[in-house]
Amino acid sequence: MRAEPPPGAGRKLEIRSRSLVPPRKTGLRTGRSSGWADPRGQRRGYGARPRWATRPGCRAGWTTRVRRSGPFEDDMKIAVFTDTYLPTVDGVVTSLLSTKHELERLGHEVVVFAPQVPGNGTGREKDVVWVRAREFRTYPGYRLAMFPGREVEQLEDIGADIVHSHGIGFMGIKGLWSAWQCKRPLILTFHTMIIDAMTYYTPFHLQLNLLERGLRLYLRVFLHKCRAVVVPTRAILREIEALAPRMRLTDVIPTGVDIQRFHPGVDGSAVRARWDLDGNDVVLHVGRIAQEKNLAALVQAFTYLKAWRPGAKLVFVGRGPYQAALQHLVRKKGLERDVVFAGFVPDEELPSYYAASDVFAIPSKFETQALVVLEAMASGKPVAGANFRAIPEFVRESYNGYLFRPEDPKVAAAAIDMCLEERDALGRNARTVAEGYTVEASTRRLVRIYEALIELSGRASA
Repeated sequence: MRAEPPPGAGRKLEIRSRSLVPPRKTGLRTGRSSGWADPRGQRRGYGARPRWATRPGCRAGWTTRVRRSGPFEDDMKIAVFTDTYLPTVDGVVTSLLSTKHELERLGHEVVVFAPQVPGNGTGREKDVVWVRAREFRTYPGYRLAMFPGREVEQLEDIGADIVHSHGIGFMGIKGLWSAWQCKRPLILTFHTMIIDAMTYYTPFHLQLNLLERGLRLYLRVFLHKCRAVVVPTRAILREIEALAPRMRLTDVIPTGVDIQRFHPGVDGSAVRARWDLDGNDVVLHVGRIAQEKNLAALVQAFTYLKAWRPGAKLVFVGRGPYQAALQHLVRKKGLERDVVFAGFVPDEELPSYYAASDVFAIPSKFETQALVVLEAMASGKPVAGANFRAIPEFVRESYNGYLFRPEDPKVAAAAIDMCLEERDALGRNARTVAEGYTVEASTRRLVRIYEALIELSGRASA
């Protein structure tokens, strides 16, 4: 059976506005008030900019450059703003890096603006511009770039054609401001439902209901200011459309997986030997160990699974602020001999961990995509996942895995058990589905959006 095409692939352009210069066919959807320019250079709709030609720190030539109307023949220069970057490794960083590498392979130049690493200075270092930041104590491992900087000047020096933000925090604000100042189009990839995150990491002891109201207003304004918003799944698109109904352009582009690196032929015997897993049914989870990932429910489910399969083992790959509490729960359940905390695993070793497992389990209700699901499927492993938000778009019941209610550990254990029972057939189908979500395909779609936005920006300034 062949995989279904990625969500949104081949979709006709749907025009839902009175925009006089609609984008070229990219799969984008336009909002009710797009604000694109008419042929006379006048601007209409939400978020229209003032009509003066230049702003401090930007070259006048940038505002009058007109892009060709045909395919983009020159290499693009792309400025990426992100609130999280190496050495932190999470889903956002993994998605950003895979797209960055493919863009560079295609001949484009990508420069990342990211919060400075502790102990390092600020300024440009090869393909990264480190921005002054301080530690976010509420969420260890993350830093807040909350200080004024030289991003506008640095964006000018780079000569960026487009600004792509992978976050809506302080770095996202810097990207929005810099793009506006230098009259560059801004595209946002929406990775994180920040309202959900604040349930666990409320800063400054603010009341949650007041914080949520403020965040909804902030998200609405931010999303409306972007020229285009890309989301990884249809479920997230529905959520943010409810928050910001006047978004200009939207598209669903799941982050692709490297099916050459993650594949069923990888040898996992060394990992099994290292953690004494030979002869056991191995349940794997890969990701940041954080409270919002609902990993306590996975441990609870594993207690039921052990009663049915005494030889089962549970392996956590990753680390995070919730690790100590999760290890305490494991000890409390008497499972310390059956649960492995592998910690941080180098990127080159990660495929062998998937290969060493029999089933991948993810109980999170927080995921906007969960790239690890595609990595597991590309490795030929069935997935037992929470029937919530993004995961059901990739896990098809009884075809490449099983879904469960995330708040019911016993049902979760049953889903894992069925995946183990049917691991061979489900694994083959999982690989087939993953082959429909490649890095190359998702990046090509993103490039087409870049081209359309740059072309429209050139027309607006002509």
